[in-house]
Amino acid sequence: MRPRLRWLYPLLIALVLAAVTFAYAAANTVPPSSAGDGSNAISGYTVSNVHYVLDSTNPAVISAVEFTLSGSNPAQTVKVQLTASGAWYTCTLSGSTYSCNVGGGVSVYDASILRVVAAQ
Repeated sequence: MRPRLRWLYPLLIALVLAAVTFAYAAANTVPPSSAGDGSNAISGYTVSNVHYVLDSTNPAVISAVEFTLSGSNPAQTVKVQLTASGAWYTCTLSGSTYSCNVGGGVSVYDASILRVVAAQ
């Protein structure tokens, strides 16, 4: 009869180890957190009413750019670029018009593009 009970001892040891492991894992606490995954279409903006503000002392220099953006939500971050490899200028919203101060100015001759990047 003893040979038949030989398998009982390893089974009992496995059950005890499983119970201890479960009890240890149940004692762990994890702070609450949030996570998620999703997607949505990017609708984009339409730039219109573009106005280049020329410097008052030197009209050959652009001192600012003003325009409106149409979209479902107002953009929070807007920047413009006036030359292909030039600096990016930050724009601010005043009413419905975005105004971008070009700092020291960009020569009218050198301005080759108006690249607008806008994001919510």
